[in-house]
Amino acid sequence: MLSITFTFPAGRYHATPWGRHVNEADVAWPPDLWRITRALIAVWHRKMDPECFPRERLYDLLASLAAAEPPSFRLPEVVIHSHVRHYMPGKDDKKTLVFDAFARVAADDPVVMVWPSLVLDTSQTEALDRLLQDLGYLGRAESWVDARREQGSVSLNCVPVKESEAVDPDTGEITGEIVRMMAPSPPETYRTFRAGMLEGAGVKLDANGDVVVKLTGERKALAVTLPLDWVAAVSVDTSDLQAGGWSAPPASVAISYRRPLHALRTTAPLVRPRPPRVKMDEQVTTARFVVYGKPIPRVEDAVRIGEAFRAAAMCRAAHVLGPNTVPPELSGHDLGDDNRHSHAFWLADPGDTGEVDHLLVHAPGGFSGAAIRALTALQQVRRGEGEPLRLMLEGTGNAELFGQVTPLTREATIWRSITPYLHPWHLKKTQLRSGDAIAKAILEQIRREWSGRGEGLPQIDSIAEVPSVQFGGRHLRALQFHRFRRKRGLTQPDTTGRFLELHFSSPVRGPLALGFGCHFGLGLFAPKPSHTVNEEGRSLR
Repeated sequence: MLSITFTFPAGRYHATPWGRHVNEADVAWPPDLWRITRALIAVWHRKMDPECFPRERLYDLLASLAAAEPPSFRLPEVVIHSHVRHYMPGKDDKKTLVFDAFARVAADDPVVMVWPSLVLDTSQTEALDRLLQDLGYLGRAESWVDARREQGSVSLNCVPVKESEAVDPDTGEITGEIVRMMAPSPPETYRTFRAGMLEGAGVKLDANGDVVVKLTGERKALAVTLPLDWVAAVSVDTSDLQAGGWSAPPASVAISYRRPLHALRTTAPLVRPRPPRVKMDEQVTTARFVVYGKPIPRVEDAVRIGEAFRAAAMCRAAHVLGPNTVPPELSGHDLGDDNRHSHAFWLADPGDTGEVDHLLVHAPGGFSGAAIRALTALQQVRRGEGEPLRLMLEGTGNAELFGQVTPLTREATIWRSITPYLHPWHLKKTQLRSGDAIAKAILEQIRREWSGRGEGLPQIDSIAEVPSVQFGGRHLRALQFHRFRRKRGLTQPDTTGRFLELHFSSPVRGPLALGFGCHFGLGLFAPKPSHTVNEEGRSLR
């Protein structure tokens, strides 16, 4: 048996069925073997070394999948069919309404694709594992995917059937809904079909199936969509197929599947709690924004988003309040020597999948009325040459106010890194002699920095290093994060970074960020979830 799981870390699967216009807002659900096969071919072209994985191995693997009995699926129970609408610019300042449909799925509830009787050999299994490992998205580019081969059996609820099998013959009860999905036809079936089509159009072929004479006009256009090589036939661009007038790809076969009724629901309950209103007599230290845009940034770019977030706030403050009047708690300038990181931290607030769908700005010393006015007027964050991220202010108040909607502002005694910690001071040569010496030096720097944050803070009892952080099934290491500031001429003592777990003597209220670049999202910590089984860390005591 061969079983492959597909999870979507962003919680969305974007794909338009063959033959449907994008503005029909339909979703190809579940992902069919035709789309998956083409995705694996693209991975081989873009990411595989042809010397280690020659094209013959790709052909052998994909031909085995196509020749086997059609796969069955295990579909998640709750999948929401939704869409967003955009107005795209056109000629003469006219705007065109475009629908972007998607299936909203739980990030931890996979689609499982199963061939019950298919067994791959060692070479095919190795090739499949490598291709799945490098598969970044499935469908459109927004559909981030984590695909892997799995062991064990699952309950299948979407299986290939005859269309009449959707109705119980005894009771007449509808047992499911029929969807037509595409799969690659086996290589021999495609070659027979190709020969018949070309010979019917008057194209002469030799014994190997190659075209004998040079073609022009319609026969040339037909031959372009019917290459001799089967992998090339599966890879023909969709626009070429449509231009050739094909109602379905010539190297494909349609298969009827019975999936559960209402497999794509159109409504979902709103479960996200909203932060309560702030009391008038409480000091405002924190503001939280919702982020909109495509693509949504990931936690790996937290420092880039933090810097862009601050730059947008500085620009907006200058516009709203006037030049040279940016509040010091926003800019971080002219605060005096006794300032103990009381000015603003510009922090990415990622969800469970690693998408930065919220931003948090926190000033331990509090915001003035002018600063709040500037933050309230903030509507977007520019990021290079791409489309800006749009912001909506969710609320302002003290940090405790947001504890229901983000773990960053909760209270805990154990805090674990979610972005890499970079030590803020250079290590001495004597501290670089061994791993234990480095660990001891980092422990000293953290305690020194923590004690400088203010008086009466809880003591750090112990510190441990952890190898990675997890977001939506992805295990990220420090080197996968962007770890450098954009500011020119800035001295950076640490360019590698590490993930830590801090144990305090008594509960500490977040947000908590330490080390180099902590005001821009590096060295960010969150309470360690009590229900999660984590990797064991290496003690730094």
